[in-house]
Amino acid sequence: MRAHRVLIPAIVLLAACSPSGDGRAQTSLPPPTRTPPPNAAAMKMSFAPVVKKAAPAVVNISSKRLVRQQVDPFWQMFGLGAPRNRIEGSLGSGVIVRPDGVIVTNNHVVEGGQEITVALADRREFPAKVLLADPRTDLAVLKIDVGAEKLPVLAINDTADTQVGDLVLAIGDPFGVGQTVTNGIISALNRTADPSGDAASSYIQTDAPINPGNSGGALVDINGDLIGINSFILSRSGTSSGVGFAIPGALVRRVVETAVGGGHTLVRPWLGARLQSVTPEIARSLGLATPSGALVAEIWPGGSADRAGLRQGDVIVSVGGQPAVDAASVGYAFGTRRVGDTVSLGVRRDGKDQTFNARAQAAPATPPRDEQVIGGRNPLTGATVVNLSPAVADELGVDTFAKGVLVTKIAGGPAAAVGLQPGDIVRAVNGQQIRTTADLVAATGHRAAAWQVTIERGGQQITATFQ
Repeated sequence: MRAHRVLIPAIVLLAACSPSGDGRAQTSLPPPTRTPPPNAAAMKMSFAPVVKKAAPAVVNISSKRLVRQQVDPFWQMFGLGAPRNRIEGSLGSGVIVRPDGVIVTNNHVVEGGQEITVALADRREFPAKVLLADPRTDLAVLKIDVGAEKLPVLAINDTADTQVGDLVLAIGDPFGVGQTVTNGIISALNRTADPSGDAASSYIQTDAPINPGNSGGALVDINGDLIGINSFILSRSGTSSGVGFAIPGALVRRVVETAVGGGHTLVRPWLGARLQSVTPEIARSLGLATPSGALVAEIWPGGSADRAGLRQGDVIVSVGGQPAVDAASVGYAFGTRRVGDTVSLGVRRDGKDQTFNARAQAAPATPPRDEQVIGGRNPLTGATVVNLSPAVADELGVDTFAKGVLVTKIAGGPAAAVGLQPGDIVRAVNGQQIRTTADLVAATGHRAAAWQVTIERGGQQITATFQ
């Protein structure tokens, strides 16, 4: 299980009681009433029927890859030692979602794997191939060949009736000890660390114990249906502290449908609106009763929101009839629809509630990507750059409203030496504004006595001069 995000320190509240000041006796509470189970059936209440239905569809996944291990530079100075190859492995879990051997798991379980093996609940093992791997959602879809056999499956429950407080079971293979079942409740819904409304980061939070090896395993409801894929935990120790997160069934279904349909990349609908969660201050300024919903801060011309008739200053309060808590919930609810679907948006405008219908469409790929590798004698040599479009930004997980030339890879050379990083946006070279990769190639294609480069990193512009 991977480490994820900053941990929040626990706060313990201590309550103390003191005797009353007037010296009168305190009223004592009656002792709790204890009664035996009314019948034998009540004594045998158990999750066993749910486990019996769900567990056969949960598998163990092992992934191996060959890595080249570098020798200590100290010994290399004396010509001793040589790089050696070694095998790295990872263990995780997965869920069979189609009887012909289609399995969904976390991307980080199989990422970089050159040899992937799936072990079924009955201990049979099969080699697996990757149909689709999506790092951004942290989901991967695998396929094993079982011939004409029909494997047990878990039905994906992607309805909106999941509620905080519902009982759930987590099934997986923690620490490689074998299939293990734990229980808990849904602690929260729509958990996200991205305030921009990223459709790939809205999670189910549960207190069902999840440990290393549970990644990719099943979070099931009391009916034995799959409501999420366990993905990561927050913990100081690396083991379960009761704060685990699962990728919701709606997103799991979209990824599986894409893979089974022959797609290798998940295409997410894009609303085409920059959203901001409604804060108490915003709610007061707009006359809203509660600080809930997403404020439309900017509209992309020709995007879904623009075509639907939304305007800057609108507040989206629901998507598809479901309440919108914040910007993230709007982005997730819209982004998990199928391209081509019509989605109703409840909007508060000028103090009145209105409904708009937006057609889900993919983010536009204009300007064209036009990937270039910068060469020559300049500080950017060795950098791979692309034109930013909403489609490219969505693929790489950056601001979809950003424009310019994005650095995607550094292959050594001067670009690495000067500290250029993937994710930087090149804004200017020697006073020349850079809007496209063609501009950058032209600006760096000649010799200069000095180079002044301006980039944008983390929302801040940095200018440096190199001789």
